[in-house]
Parts: sequence; structure tokens; C-alpha cells
Amino acid sequence: MKSSRLHFFWRDRSVQSRFRSGVSLHSHTLHSEESLAFIPRYTGGIPLVGHAIRLQEQRFHSQTGRTLDFSRAFWRPPLAPREAYDLEKRQLQDGLDVEALISLTDHDDIQAGSMLRVMDPQAPISVEWTIPFGPSFFHLGVHNLPQDCATPIMSDLATFTVTPSKSRLAELLAALDEMPEVLIVMNHPLWDEACIGAVEHAQLVGRFLERFGGFVHALELNGLRPWRENRRVVWLAEHSGHALISGGDRHGLEPNANVNLTNSGTFAEFVAEIRIDGISDILFMPQYREPLRARFIGTMCDIVRNYADLPVGRRRWSDRVFYRQHDGMVKPLSAYWQGDEPWPVKCFLAGLHAVRSRRVRAALRFALADPQEARV
Repeated sequence: MKSSRLHFFWRDRSVQSRFRSGVSLHSHTLHSEESLAFIPRYTGGIPLVGHAIRLQEQRFHSQTGRTLDFSRAFWRPPLAPREAYDLEKRQLQDGLDVEALISLTDHDDIQAGSMLRVMDPQAPISVEWTIPFGPSFFHLGVHNLPQDCATPIMSDLATFTVTPSKSRLAELLAALDEMPEVLIVMNHPLWDEACIGAVEHAQLVGRFLERFGGFVHALELNGLRPWRENRRVVWLAEHSGHALISGGDRHGLEPNANVNLTNSGTFAEFVAEIRIDGISDILFMPQYREPLRARFIGTMCDIVRNYADLPVGRRRWSDRVFYRQHDGMVKPLSAYWQGDEPWPVKCFLAGLHAVRSRRVRAALRFALADPQEARV
């Protein structure tokens, strides 16, 4: 492992005073598509929610004559690029009193960074690239693409995602690695997102790093993954020789739960610090110490709440959940309901919104506390 140091804000509240900048990596905006394929598996057995799902399936079938396929359904995070940028900037500048370097990485999409360039010419154009690999897939954070060729590069990356081949992957990674200002991070490497089994997934990671690890500049410690998994990533980095790096993976209104600290003044300088010097200082923020399941519930509340101050088309949560029909047309969930949500959904949402009260959240933190996480 290279010179990667971990810091925990609850142990040293002045650690950031030794650094010039904070770096927020791996954060999502409304340009990310987040699959809902897991819905029947995880919620079908919950009485009210299961009933609501079956009701929606019946209604969809009566309207279209087709079966509701949740793999065609997806949601988008509530924040636009500028809103997400400002959220991360406030945590760094107001919370830590450091300069802010922020890289937004939507799934297979570079619109966020491209739009921010209008406001900030130094804003990195970045993406979380999906790489099919065997029976599973990986996500690579590709940060700071050159502005003059970011669009054709993204087109090549997207084409690979649809029609993958190992030889083409080697070519694309080699080309990215040749760009000195680009940073390639393996995001949440040990998360078995495809549910093929933890052992099988770890074996795939080993095979990937054995063949392509020379093009990967760092392994991510993820702010939304449990500490026991991040500990294994630390072990993996020690054996693979990679630097470690932060990645908050924010989707809602909670800012990234870990960031990098650096004395670099620009994102390109930070990239050189990781790639050439192998120096990485990672700071875990206080929210990482909260029970992970409680944090997930908080994010879910952010996703399914309404926002009166957002533009029309994004205010209601049902406007931010979509279904891609067989003809390719995409419609929001609100278009199928043609009015208010079914009553079981209303009951479920009312219970979820109750979690937002301080008293309920305090009880949840106690009830959902994980002893293994408390040892961080």
C-alpha cells in the first residue's frame, strides 16, 4: 500500500487545519439513473408496501397489457449539479474551513461536470463508468477528463458498457491512463452489487486487478459501505500496492461521509499527488459514525419527499421515478397514477416521513446501531 492515511473527525477535530483543501469525490446528481430492480425482492413481503406493489402491477397491466418489469424502472437523485456542488462545498468550506475541490460522478454520464464548467472553468468532468465483467460488473470513477475530448471519450466508454470485450477494455484504460490529469478509481471494489456471492465477487476483483490493476490509480473507501467491508479494502490495497482514496457515494441530501485532505490547490495537482506521489489523506466525517441502516433510511426520505422549491417536473418524488417502456419511451410514475398515490403508498410514505423527526431518528440510531461499526 502506498502512503494512505486514515483520519476520523470524531478523534481529531483539528486534523483539517494541516491541509489547504478538501476533496469531495463520487457524488451523484439527477443525471444518474438508479435501478429499481431490487424492489420486488426486498419489499414484496412488507404488508402495505407489498400490496401497493401488486396494486401498481395490476394497474400497469390494465393500462398497457404488459407485465410491470422493475428492471426497466429507475429513479433519479433530487439534486441538480449546481445544488449537489453547493452541498459538498458547504461541508468543506463551512464545516472544515478548507478550500473545496469537488468531482461529481454520475452513472455513465458527464453532463454534471460539463454544466458546472460554465460556472467554474476548473470543475472536473467526471463519470462513474459501468464495466461489465464476467457474471458481475464494476464501477470505475474516471475523474477530470480533458474538456476538449470528454464527449467522444464518454461515447467510447458508453459503447463498451453495452458491448464489452476485454481487449477493448485494455485499450480504453490504457488511453485514459496516458492522460496525466485523469484519475481512475475502483469504486466500492468489494461490494457484491450483482449479488453473485461475496467470495465469487472477491475472486472477480482479484482477476480484474491482476489484468487491469496497472491502469487503476486508487481503490475507494466508500462512505456508504460498512466499515468491515472498507477494512477489507484496506487489506486489498496493501496487497495490490494501490493507494486508497475517499468516495462518499452521496445520492440524497447528506454530504459525502468521507473526503480527501490535501495541500493541493487544484484538482489536477491532487491527481498528481495520488498518481505520482501515492499520498492520500482520507477523513471520515461524523455522519459515517451513524448506523448505516439509519443513514440509508435518511437517504430514502430524501428521495421520496417533495421539494416545493424545485422546478416543476422535479418537485414530487413520483416525478423523479421513471419507467422505460418496451418502445423506449420513458414516463414518470406520476403519469401512470394520474393523480395521487395509491393509499398503501401514502401510508408507507407517511411512516417514512415520520423518521425525519429528531425523536424518531434518535430512537432509530439506538435501535439500528451495529456493534462492529461502533468500533471505528
